[in-house]
Amino acid sequence: MTGRVVVGLDGSPASMAAAWWAAREATDRRLPVLLVHSWTTQPLDLPIPQEAHAKRRYGRDLLRGTATELRRRHPGLQLTTELVSEPAAQTLLERAGDASMLALGSRGQGSVASFLLGTISLHVLGLAPCPAVAVRAGDPAVAAGEEHPAAADRHEVVVGLETTGPTAEPLLEFAFGAAGPRGARVRVVRALPLSALFTEVDEDFATAERTRLTDALLPWREKFPDIPVVEYVTTGPAAQVLLSASAHSGLTVVGRRRHPSHLTWKLGPVAHAVLHHLPCPVAVVPHD
Repeated sequence: MTGRVVVGLDGSPASMAAAWWAAREATDRRLPVLLVHSWTTQPLDLPIPQEAHAKRRYGRDLLRGTATELRRRHPGLQLTTELVSEPAAQTLLERAGDASMLALGSRGQGSVASFLLGTISLHVLGLAPCPAVAVRAGDPAVAAGEEHPAAADRHEVVVGLETTGPTAEPLLEFAFGAAGPRGARVRVVRALPLSALFTEVDEDFATAERTRLTDALLPWREKFPDIPVVEYVTTGPAAQVLLSASAHSGLTVVGRRRHPSHLTWKLGPVAHAVLHHLPCPVAVVPHD
């Protein structure tokens, strides 16, 4: 990864958590950070007048204050800011074209939100050409300054694989790239259909799937020999399996198929489930 880390900043606690997470991630990966604020797409609950001048002033102050604090906490961090008038989702998707990743705020269990409406974040997560990470306010896996360190038990990067074929490669690349600087282990999760419990044929299928996963991980073990890897293959609904496997996750990685049109977006049921229910950052990685 060589592109910058783009952060959507609206002043909400969730977006501030995303900024904290992104600064740490960028520092670990030696990447620059871009903080973006859309003054025309601010949360309705911000205690500011609705005049355009006041909104622009709020945006400038927000970007300046956040940048100052992140630079203080992460000396040497390359950081720039951008105040825009275009809609938030449009701006983030445009900036994502040459980015390594996006970071967005998620407003808590039960909803995924961003600048104004939940559909904005969902739209960006479903269309971004690069990995997009949703971060919750008060996330125990995210350090927010010296007074709020990350929870000590969040020592894994969990990645859920639908298959072990080529579509798994971008997810594994992101997961191992994140685990290295953290000193974390990677837990690779494969959920098999419940029918694998009941017949001899399906038992053979389950054994073959475990072997395929082991084979698929061989080049990643060789490339990252210092990163411990746990292979977790079990039967059950994919979303439920991944949620259970992420009990100690500092970051959970899921996939999303790319779409031929920029006018359509879709997140699968597994991505929806983890975005709504996991108390850790969730990375949605596009694949072909």
